[in-house]
Formats: sequence, C-alpha cells, structure tokens
Amino acid sequence: MANPWTGEVALILDGERHVAKLTLGALAELEAGLGTGTLIELVERFEAGRFSTRDVLMLIVAGLRGGGWAGTAEDLRTVEIGGGPVEAARAAAELLARAFTVPETR
Repeated sequence: MANPWTGEVALILDGERHVAKLTLGALAELEAGLGTGTLIELVERFEAGRFSTRDVLMLIVAGLRGGGWAGTAEDLRTVEIGGGPVEAARAAAELLARAFTVPETR
C-alpha cells in the first residue's frame, strides 16, 4: 500500500505494482522537463481540467523516478498502465496533490 503521508501513489505497470512519489529531485526534473511554465501552472491546469497527456506522462515518469524506477518516458510508452489513461491521469493528479498537501488526520 502506498503511504500518503510520504506522498506515495501506487501504480500498476505491466501487472507489477510500483510506488511513485514526487521527491524534490523528481519535482526539479519535472520542472526542467516542462521547458516553459512552472509547477504552479501545471497544478492550475490539473485543477481546471486542462491538462494534457504530456502533462500526465511527465508527472507519472517523475513520480516513478522519485519512487526509485530507473525508466524513462520512452519506456513508459510501451507499458500497460493498470486502469489505462484514466487511472494514469488520476494518479498524476494525486501525485501533485500529495506533493503539496499534508493528509488530514482522523
């Protein structure tokens, strides 16, 4: 199970469970990959539902790399993500949310 307190999100790639998280290094890599724009603009696109498949791909790759995965965006294009594109978009949004918020205590 992924630990939300540490920003983790679980993803299934080709039937194998992986943990993704946006570490500081992963966020820096993500921001560099955006070319133009900022992480805040990326968050705003997700909040408004205006994100692109490129945004999702970049977030998933950065999160997986932050979780210890050694792959690249090119590698991710050839794997099956459990739940398909909808699950990938949900996981990307959850990665962003967990990177910038603290889970509520109950």
